[in-house]
Amino acid sequence: MLKDFTVEYARYKAIGEKAMRQVSDDDLNIVIGPDNNSIAMIVRHISGNFISRFTDFLTSDGEKPWRNRDSEFEDAKYDAADIERIWTKGWDVLESELSRLSDEHLQQTVYIRGEAWTVDGALCRSLAHVSYHVGQIVLLARILNDGNWDWISIPKGQSPKYNTNPTMEKKPEQ
Repeated sequence: MLKDFTVEYARYKAIGEKAMRQVSDDDLNIVIGPDNNSIAMIVRHISGNFISRFTDFLTSDGEKPWRNRDSEFEDAKYDAADIERIWTKGWDVLESELSRLSDEHLQQTVYIRGEAWTVDGALCRSLAHVSYHVGQIVLLARILNDGNWDWISIPKGQSPKYNTNPTMEKKPEQ
């Protein structure tokens, strides 16, 4: 079961990275409309969430007192190297903690903002959260891209061809 979480997290990490590579440094910081977020803000939020949730995952509340969530959404300029560093830092914390867990941990209790969750439930919550935000990154990247989009998923009109060789859904060898 834990391997399934690891595979899905890796899938969303790769999707986000493929989308961000298609956007210029300047476009990473564009906010489309009032009260919206840039790709850079979303990356800072994902990273901040992972670092808070998965530092001492089994032994401390997932919302750390040192996290300043609101700062993740402040307007600031970042280049692609900054974004990659921030992105990698959060994913490294997640991946390190996942590597320490086993299926035996899945029913153990952890806390997020004082609320009890099973490890399984907390991972489901986290995976849903990151997939939501990676979807936002992809949408923003497609909007901001100048029409040179390299499809990350099945291109429009290509489903029948793809279905003859569905490579995106293949899981790593067990």
